[in-house]
Amino acid sequence: MESFVFALNAVLPIILMIVMGYILKKKGYMNLTFAKAANKLVFHFFLPTMLFLNVYNIDNVGGIDLGYVVYVTVALLIIFVLSIPVVRMLTKKSERRGALLQAGFRSNYALIGIPLAKSLFGDEGVAVATLLSIVVIPLLNALAVVSLSMFSDGGEKVSVKKILTGVVKNPLIQSVTLGLVVLGIRALFVNFGIEFRLSDITPLFKVLTYLSNLATPLALLVLGAQFEFSAVAELKREILFGTLMRTVIVPVLGIGTAYVFFGDIFGGAHFASFVAVFATPVSVSSVPMAQEMGADSTLAGQLVIWTTMCAALSVFITSFLLKAGGIF
Repeated sequence: MESFVFALNAVLPIILMIVMGYILKKKGYMNLTFAKAANKLVFHFFLPTMLFLNVYNIDNVGGIDLGYVVYVTVALLIIFVLSIPVVRMLTKKSERRGALLQAGFRSNYALIGIPLAKSLFGDEGVAVATLLSIVVIPLLNALAVVSLSMFSDGGEKVSVKKILTGVVKNPLIQSVTLGLVVLGIRALFVNFGIEFRLSDITPLFKVLTYLSNLATPLALLVLGAQFEFSAVAELKREILFGTLMRTVIVPVLGIGTAYVFFGDIFGGAHFASFVAVFATPVSVSSVPMAQEMGADSTLAGQLVIWTTMCAALSVFITSFLLKAGGIF
């Protein structure tokens, strides 16, 4: 019951913010033009700042256990590859395929996953999940660029150059890369006994914090403002499959495989990070990225909303089974 309450507490504020955005739209305070402009701000400024600070605030990069990092990386790549023919068969519309493909691999790792890992396995769980974010966040965003690029322009040709250009130019990937660079500089300072930190530049660090704090609430409000119940009927097949994939199939594949084959190798903290990667709902940032890259942002938004609503139950069941299996 405790796991269910936590999962509910983790996703309920997200749902309420989305509902508030929908209400603001109905009351005339937000319209589609404003929502699209706000999405651009979120994608190009607020989310990159949040990811930069998430990376910069990591304490000890040297503490990464390569075993569980390799497992998560390989598992995500396999899930990504297996999902491609499935979404091709499910829908003939190219703009929907990229948005649907994101539901398979792109979890809400930063917003829900890391706090969830802390709840499941305390400080050790959040430490392992935070270190994993150095690899997971760039990987998820790179795969998102690839998935959306694959099905752009009708999806007839996959241009490697276009995909690589999209990865390099992606603001989210750029911010994580910059965060790693600054993190490396900080490590050098420590080695040379220099006490200076980026946070010592108080005005700059406060501005970065303000921008970072805007990312999630604004993204959720805009998501609510763009939500249309009328779209559910037209997209019900994609919504049903995407939600099932994100909340059932992927957790079974990602976490179940780890338990069956590596249950005696990975500990509770590792499995807490697996829950964070494989069992949390679709990332909110998938919506502005879909909009920016010409994919079906309506479907992307619907998938975020429906997977978020179903996540409380799926996370509870996953946590309960792991606890019953002696992991937690």
